[in-house]
Amino acid sequence: MDIVREIKAVGHGLQGEIQIPGDKSISHRSVMFAGLADQPVHITNFLPSADCLSTAACMEKLGASVQRLNDTELVVTGHGLHGLQEPAGILDAGNSGTTLRLMMGMLAPQPFMSVFTGDASLSRRPMGRVIKPLELMGGQLVGRGGNRFLPITVLPAKKRLQGIRYESPVASAQVKSAVLLAGLFSEGRTTVVEPYTSRDHTERMLAGFGIPVEREGTSVSVLPAERFAAPEEIRVPGDISSAAYWLVAASIIEGSELLLKNVGINPTRTGILDVLQAMGADITCRQERESGGEKTADLLVRSAKLHGTSFGAEIMPRLIDEIPAIAVAAMFAEGDTVITGAGELRVKETDRLQAITDQFNKLADCIEGQADGLVIHGGKKELRKAQCFSYDDHRIAMSLAVAGAAGAGVSIERADCVNISYPSFYETLGDLAK
Repeated sequence: MDIVREIKAVGHGLQGEIQIPGDKSISHRSVMFAGLADQPVHITNFLPSADCLSTAACMEKLGASVQRLNDTELVVTGHGLHGLQEPAGILDAGNSGTTLRLMMGMLAPQPFMSVFTGDASLSRRPMGRVIKPLELMGGQLVGRGGNRFLPITVLPAKKRLQGIRYESPVASAQVKSAVLLAGLFSEGRTTVVEPYTSRDHTERMLAGFGIPVEREGTSVSVLPAERFAAPEEIRVPGDISSAAYWLVAASIIEGSELLLKNVGINPTRTGILDVLQAMGADITCRQERESGGEKTADLLVRSAKLHGTSFGAEIMPRLIDEIPAIAVAAMFAEGDTVITGAGELRVKETDRLQAITDQFNKLADCIEGQADGLVIHGGKKELRKAQCFSYDDHRIAMSLAVAGAAGAGVSIERADCVNISYPSFYETLGDLAK
C-alpha cells in the first residue's frame, strides 16, 4: 500500500525506556530449527514481522506445527531432522532473503521438489552466491536468469550431497548458514571459510540444538547429524538492528536519554556500538547476561556531540544493516565520515548506497556516493523538510524517520515497509515525541 507517513520534528529530548522487539535473525532461525526437531519448542519474544512470518508459513508448508500463543510467543513442533515433508504448494519467502537463502540450504539435500517465490523486491535480488556452493555439494537448483533469480525450483536430490570446504568470497551469514544447513544432511565434513567472520547466530543456535560446531579462525565446520535435540524454550533477545535507530536518535537529539531493554549484544553484531562510540556517542551497557548462547544487555544512551569517523570492509559484516542509521548520525556529526567496503548494500532490499545518496540529500546536501561506500560531510545543525521515498526498504524508511525527527520533519512515501522488521516503530517514535 502506498502510504505516506508524516514525521514531525521532535522539539525536545527523547526520554524513557524502550522494549526492543525480538531479533529478526534469531527469530527466523528459532522457527526454522525448531521445525527440524521432534519435540515442542516454546519461543518467546518472537518478532511478528512480515519476514519472520514468511519463515513460519514456509515451515508449516513443510510439515511443522506452528502454534501462535500470541503475537510474540510460538510453540513449534517438527517431525525430526529427517522428517520434512514435500510442500503441497509454492513456498513464498515474501521479502525475506533470510527465509529464502537458509531454506534453499535446508531443502537442497531433500528427496522431494520445492519451489520458491517472493515479492518483487526479493525477485530482483541475486541468489547465485548461495546456489553456487549448494551445486558444488550436488544440489540441483533451477532459477530465472542463469539460476540467479526467483522463482527458484529445488529439484529432488538424486543422491546424498557431499560435504565441501567452501572458500566464500564474501562474509555472509546467509551464505554460511545455507551451506552449513545443507552439510547436516550431507556425507562428510562441511566447512565454510570467510574473509571475515560474519554474524554467528546459526552456529550458536546449532549448538543449542545439540549439533557440534567446530570453529577455527574464520572457518566453521559441521558433520552430518541424525537429530536436533530441541531445547524446551528459546528466548529471543531484542534486535540490535532495531535498537540502532534509537541509539542514533538519542545521540543526535539534544537532551535525550533512553534505556533500551534486552538488546542482543552478540559480538558479531555490535559494530554499530563500536562505530557510534568512536564518533563520541555516550552508550553504556547495563545488566549484561546470557540466554540460549546469546549475550544481552540494557543499553543506556544519552545525547552527545558526535564527530566523523572512518571504517571499512573489516567491520562491515558486524554492521552492514546499520549503515543507513549510521549515515544519519554522520549527517549531524562534526567533520567527515568515510565508509568503504559496503558494496554489499547495492544488492539488499534496494541499492541502499544509492537510496541513501538520493533520499538523504533531499534533507541536506552532504552525501557523496562511492562505488562501495559513502562520504558524508557532517555538521548539519538544521535539515530541511522534504518528501522522500523508501523504495519499500524498511531500513531506509526508519532512518529517514530518525533524520526527520532530529531535523525539520520528513514525509516518507511507502512508509509501511517497516512492518518487515519493526511493526511498532512509528508508534514508539510517536510515544517518544509526545
